[in-house]
Amino acid sequence: MPDPSAAAPIERPHHEGLEARIADAITPTLEHLGYELVRVQVQGKERPTVQIMADRADGTLFTVSDCENISHAAGAVLDVDDPIKGEWMLEVSSPGIDRPLTRAKDWNRYAGHIATLELNIPQDGRKRFRGIALGADAEVVRMRLEDGTEANFPRGNMRRAKLVLTDELIAASAAERGVPADASESGESADEAEPEAASPPPSKRN
Repeated sequence: MPDPSAAAPIERPHHEGLEARIADAITPTLEHLGYELVRVQVQGKERPTVQIMADRADGTLFTVSDCENISHAAGAVLDVDDPIKGEWMLEVSSPGIDRPLTRAKDWNRYAGHIATLELNIPQDGRKRFRGIALGADAEVVRMRLEDGTEANFPRGNMRRAKLVLTDELIAASAAERGVPADASESGESADEAEPEAASPPPSKRN
């Protein structure tokens, strides 16, 4: 009989190729430190940038100190694993308010908010959709589209998805943090207001 007090397994986002190798390498260390991986993205070719996006597992506010902790820990792991030959950069950030939706828990947590979705293979003749997030399970995500219809999308066919920045989302995010909703109206964009840290260049030396 399952132990009801046992912690639920952490859902890990799906990656492919080099990004999957990096995610597999750093995720155990991040989880040990109390973080959950949201996304790994590699950008650039000559000196690529490895972007790591993470949440605190306890749901509390993600700070610059968290960025620094992850940067040091993940950088050490990747220097040993050596997934990228040559010089590369490392950037660590929180997901931001208009965050990517990479896990079922993200879709369920933000059900009722507007999201955009891009598919690898067209569905109903389209690759891009916009609508209200209705939730997700292990197999599909559900949305109410702008024409009022509801649609299911296989998670294995998702290329990317993210929340759309709205007043309602800003207010909901502020309520989660326990700060006034107008705190984000200081002239900064949502992304600019989020903690972010970059490691000293380059992150790897030959």
